[in-house]
Amino acid sequence: MYYHFSKWVKNGSWKKVWLNVLASNRCFLDLSSIQLDGSHTPAKRGGEAVSYQGRKSSETTNTLYLADNQGQMIACASPQAGGHHDLYKINELFGELCQMLKNAGINIKGLFLNTDSGFDSKEFRQICRHKGIEANIDTNSRNSKNELYDDSYQYFDEKLYKRRSVIEQANAC
Repeated sequence: MYYHFSKWVKNGSWKKVWLNVLASNRCFLDLSSIQLDGSHTPAKRGGEAVSYQGRKSSETTNTLYLADNQGQMIACASPQAGGHHDLYKINELFGELCQMLKNAGINIKGLFLNTDSGFDSKEFRQICRHKGIEANIDTNSRNSKNELYDDSYQYFDEKLYKRRSVIEQANAC
């Protein structure tokens, strides 16, 4: 069994299946906003992308997830070692997520993206702007105002932000 599972992972079969399921059911997704979050998962038996994460007091892996507005998971990025924060390789990993949506026939331009203050960075805001995504990111109080923001307006909708709970609940299950 493991031989076949491993072979299907390596040749991209699982990804193809997921993209087909996503493409054929995209009409059922609530894309009024999408939710982005990372999840540190304990890796008890090791793995390819594992490192010690002090907050969890164990070896973990960190993965970024996208969910629709109802909490249905729609994409996940390649796992990273758990010692890294959510913004680690954000250009590459968020690009993976967006490409997965595009491959499933989901247009990303004009989507509202909801995420927590852990993603509050100039680089990530520019990535979203470049892709035509409206980012609703809570301000990270640890960031220096001068270093992060120019004088342009930063969109933030508190009511929309409350919808983030759907991805928190999906990751907690």
